[in-house]
Amino acid sequence: MNDGGDKQWLEIHRGEAPLLLCFPHTGTEVPAELEAGFVSPWLARKDADWWIDQLYAFARDLGATTVRTCLSRSVIDCNRDPSGASLYPGKTTTELCPTTTFDNEPLYVGDVPDEAEIARRRELYFDPYHAAIASEIGRLRASHDRVVLYDAHSIRSHVPRLFEGVLPQYNIGTYDGQTCDPRLAGAVETICRASGCSHVLNGRFKGGWTTRHYGRPQDAVHAIQMELAIRGYHPEPDVLTPASWPGSFDPVLAASITGTLSEILKACIAFASHPKD
Repeated sequence: MNDGGDKQWLEIHRGEAPLLLCFPHTGTEVPAELEAGFVSPWLARKDADWWIDQLYAFARDLGATTVRTCLSRSVIDCNRDPSGASLYPGKTTTELCPTTTFDNEPLYVGDVPDEAEIARRRELYFDPYHAAIASEIGRLRASHDRVVLYDAHSIRSHVPRLFEGVLPQYNIGTYDGQTCDPRLAGAVETICRASGCSHVLNGRFKGGWTTRHYGRPQDAVHAIQMELAIRGYHPEPDVLTPASWPGSFDPVLAASITGTLSEILKACIAFASHPKD
């Protein structure tokens, strides 16, 4: 169901379970008036969280609500602080309207977005995306004593500009314990550990703006971010080219990680469904 009204770039699926999944980086659409400004269509889409919405397609069967922007993060990154402040001071990161790829390749042929253009994109795309999230949280809180927001992400395992070495398979972010009850984080971490794959809690990725903005345990809204290393569900070539990246989604290859993610989302629902525990 696309219930974004006249906003065709905004997809909303409403469920009744106390779980909301957000997909800020799975989009690949670039508005026609912006296409010519980018160096290439491929670069403008290169850093998407590829296939994450398909990987979590089972969430709807669990009764989860989903909110997804179809726009490329190169247009506007819906998981950055809208003020422009860095989420990770002292570390390399990309902007609200990115000017380079993760590999430091220039995205724009000429001038990068100025303050007026950034404000325009924020009003058109960022604000409605987050208004939808806030609305769905309110709807779910009206019928549940506790709600979990799960921000779903992925990234290549090796991006030297952003982090050293190889990223763990499961990267759980709760902003150092501020955005959710430690029992929820513990339950998710236990499932990741049982998978036999590498994992970390509040490592390089502690949760982006979505997790930090909406995670209010004192108000019964618990937010957690999951950053997956793409290798767990999709091949990562040594050299990325338009011919080699991103390929196509293979549900058979992704079956193992899908099973673990299913257990994680079930644990989120169980946590939210028993607020007195």
